[in-house]
Amino acid sequence: VQLVESGGGLVQPGGSLRLSCAASGTFFRLKTMAWYRQAPGKQRELVAAIPSGGSTNYADSVKGRFTISRDNAANTMYLQMNSLKPEDTSVYYCKWTTATPTGVTFGYWGQGTQVTVSS
Repeated sequence: VQLVESGGGLVQPGGSLRLSCAASGTFFRLKTMAWYRQAPGKQRELVAAIPSGGSTNYADSVKGRFTISRDNAANTMYLQMNSLKPEDTSVYYCKWTTATPTGVTFGYWGQGTQVTVSS
């Protein structure tokens, strides 16, 4: 599985961006789709996730501002980011976790896309 993110860029505080994560390749079962971010000097953190068959969950810092969604037919995941703040500045990564028929899981990461929130 290969993941390619797009949609990052420079935006002013209060603005919006939509990130996309397009997947190619084959897998047996998709378990979780998620967005992470990593700011300079900080650890990578979970931003939002959609577990298979479960409800979405978000980091407290983005609740009410970010929305994760998926288009199964297009094998694409999105992150709509509204009311952006300077502290949202990070490299954003998508991650898919898949499972084999025997239950072995694999995690796949995209290359990352830079989001900069600044006036």
